[in-house]
Formats: sequence, C-alpha cells, structure tokens
Amino acid sequence: MIPKLSTVESLDPTVRAYLEALSTAGFAGDIETSYASRLAVSTDNSVYQQLPAAVVLPKHQADLVLLTSLAQTSSFASLKFTPRGGGTGTNGQALTSAIVVDLSRHMRGILELNLEERWVRVEAGVIKDQLNAYLKPKGFFFAPDLSTSNRATIGGMINTDASGQGSLVYGKTSDHVLELSSVLVDGTVLHSKAMPVAEAEQLAQQQNQLGRLYHQVLASCREHRQLILDTFPRLNRFLTGYDLEHVFNDDLSQFDLSRIICGSEGSLAFVSEARLTITPIAKFKCLVNVKYDSFESALRNAPLMVAANATSVETVDSKVLNLARADIIWHQVKDFIQDVPGKEMLGLNMVEYNAEAPEDMAEKIRALEQQLQHSMEQGNAGIIGYQLTYDNDAISQIYAMRKKAVGLLGNAQGAQKPLPFAEDTAVPPENLADFILEFRALLDSYGLSYGMFGHVDAGVLHVRPALDMCDPEQEKLLRTISDQVVALTAKYGGLMWGEHGKGYRSEYGPAFFGPVLFNELRKIKAAFDPQNRLNPGKICTPLHSDDPLVSVDGQKRGHFDRQIPVQVKDSFDSSLNCNGNGLCFNYEAQSPMCPSSKVTKDRRHSPKGRAGLMREWLRLMQQQGVDVLAQEEELLKKSTGLTAMLQKLNNYRAKKQGDYDFSHEVMDAMEGCLACKACAGQCPIKVDVPSFRARFLQLYHSRYPRPLKDYLVASIEQSAPVLARIARPVNWLLQRKLVAKTLEATVGYVDSPLLSVPSLKQRIGDQYRFDLAALQALSAEARQQLVFLVQDPFTSFYEADLVADALRLLHTLGFNPVLLPFKPNGKPQHVKGFLREFATTATTASEFLQQVSALGAPMLGLDASLVLVYRDEYVKALGPARGDYQVKLLHEWLVEQPLPPLQSNQQFKLLAHCTEKTALPATEKAWQQIFTKAGLELSAVAVGCCGMAGTYGHEKQNQQNSRALYQLSWQKPVQQFGAEQVLVTGFSCRSQVKRMEGVKPKHPLQQLLLLLAQSSAKAS
Repeated sequence: MIPKLSTVESLDPTVRAYLEALSTAGFAGDIETSYASRLAVSTDNSVYQQLPAAVVLPKHQADLVLLTSLAQTSSFASLKFTPRGGGTGTNGQALTSAIVVDLSRHMRGILELNLEERWVRVEAGVIKDQLNAYLKPKGFFFAPDLSTSNRATIGGMINTDASGQGSLVYGKTSDHVLELSSVLVDGTVLHSKAMPVAEAEQLAQQQNQLGRLYHQVLASCREHRQLILDTFPRLNRFLTGYDLEHVFNDDLSQFDLSRIICGSEGSLAFVSEARLTITPIAKFKCLVNVKYDSFESALRNAPLMVAANATSVETVDSKVLNLARADIIWHQVKDFIQDVPGKEMLGLNMVEYNAEAPEDMAEKIRALEQQLQHSMEQGNAGIIGYQLTYDNDAISQIYAMRKKAVGLLGNAQGAQKPLPFAEDTAVPPENLADFILEFRALLDSYGLSYGMFGHVDAGVLHVRPALDMCDPEQEKLLRTISDQVVALTAKYGGLMWGEHGKGYRSEYGPAFFGPVLFNELRKIKAAFDPQNRLNPGKICTPLHSDDPLVSVDGQKRGHFDRQIPVQVKDSFDSSLNCNGNGLCFNYEAQSPMCPSSKVTKDRRHSPKGRAGLMREWLRLMQQQGVDVLAQEEELLKKSTGLTAMLQKLNNYRAKKQGDYDFSHEVMDAMEGCLACKACAGQCPIKVDVPSFRARFLQLYHSRYPRPLKDYLVASIEQSAPVLARIARPVNWLLQRKLVAKTLEATVGYVDSPLLSVPSLKQRIGDQYRFDLAALQALSAEARQQLVFLVQDPFTSFYEADLVADALRLLHTLGFNPVLLPFKPNGKPQHVKGFLREFATTATTASEFLQQVSALGAPMLGLDASLVLVYRDEYVKALGPARGDYQVKLLHEWLVEQPLPPLQSNQQFKLLAHCTEKTALPATEKAWQQIFTKAGLELSAVAVGCCGMAGTYGHEKQNQQNSRALYQLSWQKPVQQFGAEQVLVTGFSCRSQVKRMEGVKPKHPLQQLLLLLAQSSAKAS
C-alpha cells in the first residue's frame, strides 16, 4: 500500500488572504491554488522549473484592473505577478515564484475586424492559429509565424516580439501592432499607439503615471539615439527587452510606446488587447525542397536561395529529418521529400514563393530551377536533387513537419536530450555558415550531439545541444556553453537571443547593451514598475533596486528529476521525457490531440500536465522511501486481503473528511483522461498518458477503494457474453427510468448501451464456426482463402450486425471467413488500472491467438481501440511471451485485396476513430484507396474526439465534457452530411452519434456490403 503524500509546498498566508479578497471583490475568472495547478505552470519548454505562489486566470481586462488595483493595498504590497500566455517559452520567460496571471484560458475573444483598413482587434489569449482560422475565409492572415502557432497566444507573441518563417518579408510581431491596451501594475489602463512626437511630448508633461512613462521613454530613446543605433545589430530579428530603437520612426517624427512593451516579456505591463494589421493571403504558392549532401552545403547555399527572391528559406539537418521519418508526420510529407537514389540527404532547404498570380512567381521559379540544374550538372554546392510542389495542403504539411522539429529533437534516444538554451542565435545571414561551423566545432569539442534547423534567410538557426540535466556536471556545462555562445555570436555581429526571448538569459543583458543603455532600460522599468512586481528578474530590474536578475544557473527540472531513481525514471520514461513543448495544447477542434485539454482549457488535464504531475508524484514517493516498482510487482502477484481492504475503507473515510493527499490531485487529472492514446501518436516525445495512467490507478487503489463503476467497466468482457443470452429482458430493464436513475445514482453510469437483438449467434448460427481440427486439416490451397475474424466485446455483443456484415462481406468477396471464439481482450481492465487481471487476460488471449496464427491465415479485428492493444499494451505487459502473431484491422488487409466495381451517386464522408488515425496515420488514406478501387468516392472529414472514448461518455462525471467534445467537431459534419453519407470506423463514435442524433451511422464495410448486394441484385 502506498503512503499518503501530505507534505507539499503550501500556500503563503499573504497570497491566500489576497486571493480571498480578490474573490470577494468580484473577480470573474478562475483562482487556482492547488499544488497540481501550480505544478502545471511551473515548467514550459525550457530546462527550468519554478513553482508559482498561485494561478489566477482573468476573464477580461476588468479582472486585470481589479487584481492589480487590489495589490496596491499595503497588506499585499509584497506580492509579485507574472503574465503567462501559451506557456511555450524556451527560456523560462513566464516561470516565476510569484502569482501567475494566465490569460490563455478565457481571454480568447476576437473583438473587432476592419477589412477595409486591414486590422483586427483581439484579446491577449487569442491563439495565433485561431486568429488565422477566423481570418482565412475573409482572405487574410496575421503574418508573423512561429512553430508553436497552434497553441501560442497573441499576448505571448507580443511579449517576446515573436517571428519565424517568412520574417524577411513579413517582419516581427511588433511590425504588425497598431495599438495596445495594457494594464499597469497599479491598475491604470494604458492605451498606446503611434503618434506625432509633439503629442507624445505633451503627454510627457502630465503629472501622473502616464506622463512619467512618456517622459522617461522619450528621454531614454532620444538622448541616446546614436548609441542605440551603434549598439543594436542590423538584423531582421530583435533582441527582446526593450526596443529602444523603434520607439521612433526613422525621421523621429513618430513615437510609439507600444514598441517598448513589445518584447518586454511581461516585465512592464499586462497586455490585455491588441489591434493588429492583417495581410492578404497569397493565392498561389510554390515550395522548392532542395536536397544537399551535407548540412554545411545547405547553409552555404542558402544566401543564393534568398537572392533568388524567395519569400522564405527554411533549413533542417539530417538529425531532424531522421527523427521526422519515425514520426506520424512523415507519412504526410514523404512524397514531397523523397530520397535521391544513390545519395544520402544530409540537409534540406525549403524555399517558398508566394504570389497573387502564377505568372508573378513563374519566372523566379524558372530561374531557380535553371540554377539548381546547373549546380547539379557541375557537381557544385552539394545539391543532390530538388522537388517542387504547388499544392497548398502539401506545403502546409511540410511546414507542419518543420514546426514539429522542436518536439522531435526531444524524442532523441538516451538520457542526453537536445535542450533549448542557445537555440535562437542570430547573425547576419552572410556570416551564418562560418558561424555555424565554429558553433559546431564548439559543441564537437565537448563530444555533444545536436540537431539544427531554422530560418537561414534571417540568419537564425536553432541549435539544441544534447545534455542530461540529471547529471550535475552536464548542468554546469550548460553554463559554460552559454557563455561561449554569447561570445561567439558577438564575434559574428549577432546575438544569442534572436527569436525566443531572454528569460533566464537576462543576465547577459548588461554586457550586450553596455552600462549606459542598460541603465536606460532600468530607468524605463522603474517608470513602469518601480517596485519590481511584474515578472521580477527578467530583462532588467528597476533603477536603484538591489533585486537580482535571473540566471542560466537557475533551478532546473533536472534538480527534481535526479531525485527519482534511474530505474524508476527508465520505467516511467513516457512521463519523464516530456520536454514541455506543449503540442498537446493544440486548440484545433479537428485535431484528435488530447480532447480533455481542449474541452477544459486546464493545463492539468493535458499530457504535459499529467506527465508533470506523475514526475512529481514519483519524486514524492521516493522521498517517502517507497520503491514504486516493487509495489507494482507486489500488486501484480496478489490481490487485496481483508486487512488491506479495511484499511482502504478507513483511508476513504479520511479522504471524505478532507484529509489531504497529493495523490488525490493526481487522480483528479488522471480521471479526466479519455484514454484515447492520441497523445502517444501525436506527441513528438510520444508521451503516452494512458499507459502511465493505468499504472498510477493500480497504485492509487492500493490505498483507496475503487468505485463500483470501475468494476462494472473492467468486467464487461466477462459479463457481456452472459447478458447477451438474455438480451431482451436486460435491455427492457435498462430502458426503465427507475433502473437508469438507480445506475446513475449508485454506479455513476448513464445512457447504458443496449445489447444486440438478435444476438450474433442468432444472426449467423454455425455458418462461420471455428473448428481447429478441421482447419488444420485444410489443404494449403484451401487455406489461401481463409480469413479469421477476431471478436471484441463491443461489436460482438452491442453491435452484432456489424460483425455479421463483416463476415458476409468477406464471404461475398470470395474468402472463407471464420469467426474466432470470443476471448476477452483486456482493454477495459487496462483503462481502469486492473493490471494484474489484464496480464492474465493478455496471457490467455495471446496463447490462443498464437495457436491460431500457426494456420497462416490473416486475423482481422473491427475496432481499433481493441486491436491496437494487441500491438502495444500486450507487448509491454508480456514482453517476448506475447508471441509474434498479428491482428490487423480490416482496412489494413482489405486495401491489399481486389474489389469488384460498384456504383453509387453518393459522395461518402469518412469520420475516423481518433485512436485509429493517430496510431495508424494511413487509416483514412487506406479507406479512400479501398473505395476508389471499387469505383466509389470517399473523402475524409477532419474531426477530433467524439467524446465517447469507450465508457468515458457513459460515466456521469464526464457528461458535460463528453457532449461538449461532440459539439466541438462532430456535430456539424454529422448534421451537414447525414447518417446515410457519413461512415464511421469507431464503435464509440457510432454510439455517440446515435446518442446525440438518434441515428446510428454505418461502418465503411457495411456500405461496401450494401453496394455489393445491390450490384448483385441488379446483375441477377
């Protein structure tokens, strides 16, 4: 039995009093004080970790005014605050011991759009891709790009002055800011925009906070104008905090205070709203993927690509390419980045052209092609090949691969992981190749591996050296390399922080700016935030303050992770390896990635949040002297005795009485997981929440009793075959309101599915009966037509018509289908953490399936969530004892078979199961190929999770989220196309549609069978 974890860092009394006062004062947003909530924002995509005092999540600007105004009272004058957006920073910009003010959950409003003047006004929590999805139908987009665009907020982009691909043409975020609304630390609302200098001078004369701001910024930026121009490098990128140069325009006639706030990393004010310029979307694009024999060749050739008048030039090295090949993303891009026969591709430049009309870029592309062909013929520049694509969807997919590079590098094998700390160096593009050669020599001198990718057109390259932060000596090496990279970038006329902000690298600011200009930064900080209460330690401290700057030596995640035994870390590597890149925060409703994160907007309920909680739980268990692995072994060997059960009941009573245990907070996050495994397929690090969730549930319930519903779910494979024999009376009972209410009240189960009537046995009789002796006696020729159908509990007992149809389809296609006897799969047991029982089930099933596989016939299953268990969970649970049998999904086998031509005027729409299409990314394409072979039209509809996910949608506690998820991406296409046109591969998904719409859609195989029957009827 695991111990109680009651010792965690508690809330400061002043913070608690402030939050109580804030709530009483009418704060409309959320206030979170739990240890789990604070842990969820204690990390980002950097190597650092810092636990905040609390988390507040405002709903609107009025909340920001309230929380800052309240903090002015003498009782709360010691409190400090740090704004937070998407939490994707690579240098700890939003990490703090202060109160985190998270604007990403609620402040997502797109407030105003003016197409004529080409601007949009948004709240700070709006996500970049969310904004562009809104603008796209109108023919516009918000131009600054970044790899985290599907979870990065506009407020975060402003505070880091973000930019990325295409910045030579489109510029940085600050280049697109027309006006900002910001809340100062004293509660004052500041509206800033470009204005004539004379107007700014008038404002500077006011004897108030606003006057002091304008007076100081005018003085700092005007009096030191020449020194600023001499000090700031002439780069496309900007060095965050503070932009002294661009406060004025070139002729000093205009003044814009917003330029100081852009790139200030939340150290000056809370940005609440922004008015931004929008750019027309180029109607035509071309991407030229140029392949090289070395990364150096790609770098040295990049200036020629830029000179060819390209919109952007991006590069990746072979390490990133090889990691991409092993990821789900590769199947989308492999046709556009094909290997060159007889050559090894070690570098890639992606050269993009945009135009309003094809002829506007045709000549540029033609000239580039001639240059590339000439270089290849002459053997120059290391060019080994190139490919062109004009397909906008293909171009988007290729850039998605490039954007995923940050996460992919984190999936490198071994304890040393490529880390962000010197990954956004910027030098003049003409110096880039020589700079990188010296940079690589520096890293090679320490024997480090690394990956490289970036924006070679702007002289920015992302370099991530691989270090193990659990090794104190390698942690020291991070400091050594950081110092050397700062010196190296200076040597080549650049800077270390060309794109991702300073954050914990703020200590290098004084040396870069020099004493005079850095003093001016401190004066500006003092004018905005004299008591150093906003994101303290970042960029600079106020003049006359003795507070320190943060340092690259700051507390890192490795400090905590090294407290966990190596064996435990290796066993729970799925959670320990999470590097915080935040792809699981993807806002897109059509993405299957983490539905619980999408619907709750709660960082705890994301793979990153759950992985972080698991890491801390393992660490605290180690502090208690618990050998977690030994506990698991014990639980796998024996069931709970009477004494332990009584102790569990006592622990449950203590829980109900409010006895604190951090395990409850972890449990709350784990219970919100749908166990869909989309994270395992889509996360570049392959964080697999359902796997470590099942292990946690087993351990948690060694101390606390399980709810009745868990036993109900886990035993469904044992109970369903029995209940199916008396399906009619069972269904009659389930349809009675009293029974339904009783189940909901006692078990927490709603909308119980009805058993199939007639049953599968009644539908097919003995027609497809399994007789091992008879099958073994078949000739080799007869076995060629043999196909086994593997049963699962959901389709066999709750959707028997589908199983019968699958058998008929196989028979109609000329095969000899045989229905294998039902053997429990164990998926329900695994989902609820009954791992001892699951191991027994898996052993029994594997022994049988291995015996059947000796017959040499394909074994097929119908539901992906069950079939994939044979490939993943069985391997983890049984190891070599699993055997080498294969169970394919129907489409994996059917795509290789000939099909007769069929006719239909309908254009069918495929809505695929999220587990299926993330684990098997070729699923939708395979079904399309199957239908095409039969002469039918099938197109895939992009949808996320339907909200059912096995039994998740039947549990009372999940009803609101289950229905919200359905409405998020499924409701519209189902209602738009109708049940006759929609084809759905997942049992859970079909059940959810039936529950929500009152009609059950067909599986693709059922549509094929129907059309085959119609074709046969016409022929006869």
